[in-house]
Amino acid sequence: MITTPRSGSGSAQSPRSPSSQPYLSVSVTDPVKLGNGVQAYISYRVITKTNLPEYQGPEKIVIRRYSDFVWLRDRLFEKFKGIFIPPLPEKSAVEKFRFSAEFIEMRRQALDIFVNRIASHHELQQSEDLRTFLQADEETMERLRFQETGIFKKKPTDFMQIFKDVQSKVSDVVLGKEKPVEESNPEYEKLKHYVFELENHLAEAQKHAYRLVKRHRELGQSLSDFGKAAKLLGACEGDSLGKTFSELGVKSETLSIKLQKEAHQLLMNFEEPLKDYVRAVQSIKATIAERANAFRQQCELAETIKLKEINLYDSCLLFS
Repeated sequence: MITTPRSGSGSAQSPRSPSSQPYLSVSVTDPVKLGNGVQAYISYRVITKTNLPEYQGPEKIVIRRYSDFVWLRDRLFEKFKGIFIPPLPEKSAVEKFRFSAEFIEMRRQALDIFVNRIASHHELQQSEDLRTFLQADEETMERLRFQETGIFKKKPTDFMQIFKDVQSKVSDVVLGKEKPVEESNPEYEKLKHYVFELENHLAEAQKHAYRLVKRHRELGQSLSDFGKAAKLLGACEGDSLGKTFSELGVKSETLSIKLQKEAHQLLMNFEEPLKDYVRAVQSIKATIAERANAFRQQCELAETIKLKEINLYDSCLLFS
């Protein structure tokens, strides 16, 4: 939790009093389905409590949807290069699961963790985009979401330049003029190798967790079906045999309920945390990729400066 507790003294200080300990508390609550059909989506109530002076007041409540969280993450990823940006929960592609109570609650918890991780980061919490996300009205957020960003904001001339750059790079590689630029820091390479290996192990563990949850659910459903059948059979038989079948059916249904509860607990306490770890490692890999790209650009700029210095030296010799 990102909140820094205030002093336990009984003084009646204002939440925004300069002497109060700084804190920022964010909660994602009350998921509600809005719209119908393909236009349907889930909205969340995002509650912010803070005494930080850059915020509008001690408490702010706004309504946000999943795409608003995506907007926040994309903005932070674009602006805070080299900083690990917390991962978002993936978007369900299966319509029948998208609005199930279990999926909605899992996503709510994951979104709450996401925004709290950002708010607890000493640099990300100072982001203007975070303040916008936590305070802006729905109309403002909708306008920001639909503003062109990234590659879609580029002009046709920019696309032509991108094409020329790619074409030039391909030509250089084919002609053997360019060698791959990679960072040769042993400690960094060791860490990068560890991250890639960790992703593989976590992904494998998450698959086993998924199978375990699925097995519990299937067994629970089978016991439920068997219990119903046994109770129906008991109703058709005589007193003694019928009672036995009915009791067997009740026991089977009780076991079914127990297994379904265990499946849910395994999902929330085992599979979902593993999925979160996998997403976190993938976000770290994205940060590593940004570092590699920055290192490559640095090498290219250094080479450009070197060539310009040589050309300048040759020009000075020519006119001397």
